[in-house]
Amino acid sequence: MEVLGYIGALLIGLVLGLTGGGGSILTVPILVYLLAIQPVTAMAYSLFIVGITSGFGAFQNYKKGLVDFKNGFLFAIPSFVGVYLTRRFLVPLLPDVFIEKPILVTKDFFLMLLFAIIMILAAYSMLKKKTEKTDNVSVSFLQLGLQTFSIGILIGLVGAGGGFLIIPALVLFVKLPMKKAVATSLFIITLNSLIGFLGDVQNLNIDWTFLLSFSSLSVVGIFIGIYLNQFINESQLKKGFAYFVLVMAGFILVKEITVL
Repeated sequence: MEVLGYIGALLIGLVLGLTGGGGSILTVPILVYLLAIQPVTAMAYSLFIVGITSGFGAFQNYKKGLVDFKNGFLFAIPSFVGVYLTRRFLVPLLPDVFIEKPILVTKDFFLMLLFAIIMILAAYSMLKKKTEKTDNVSVSFLQLGLQTFSIGILIGLVGAGGGFLIIPALVLFVKLPMKKAVATSLFIITLNSLIGFLGDVQNLNIDWTFLLSFSSLSVVGIFIGIYLNQFINESQLKKGFAYFVLVMAGFILVKEITVL
């Protein structure tokens, strides 16, 4: 199972490189089910792995002139504040047991259930048809800040990169073209994930040897993914990956519910 876990590290980077997002959807299940890492710790590790990997992807896109730093920081600041506060203060405050009767609902079960729901939403986001009618959409700075802060809280809770939430927001509210939205999203994911991970460093004992070796394989994967991206139909890839995410979400739901 450990060998499969490290193969999964390559897959995480590969998906990020191919699609500009979605790699974080795989990270937590791989860490929890293949490498037997406790969910709260796995979600913390996921933030570091996805942050480092996305950083390399963002740099590659920066060299192509695709990263919009102005709007990137506009989204990233309230978002990473939400991620940091969630990982530093909210997650440690969650009770170990939410409900005792009639069924036992633990913190681990709650977080994995929430993660499965996020995966289903991510798959829906990838499968739904994009619309270009965004001209009539207007949003205030306060609304944008509250929205991205809320995204940060969600990212912090489940250890996901949040690209499936960030990319539509960049397209809808900032009117970025899809390629720029994907590239800028990787930049935002990098900041969100690494700053969120700082909140965990103060709460957890980190296995740096494992984390750095796993992240290194994921970085190799993103370079392979970026290279292969030019040869693969992106829309078909995202559709196929979306269905794979749905299957993974179903697996997590069955796995968690059957142990109740």
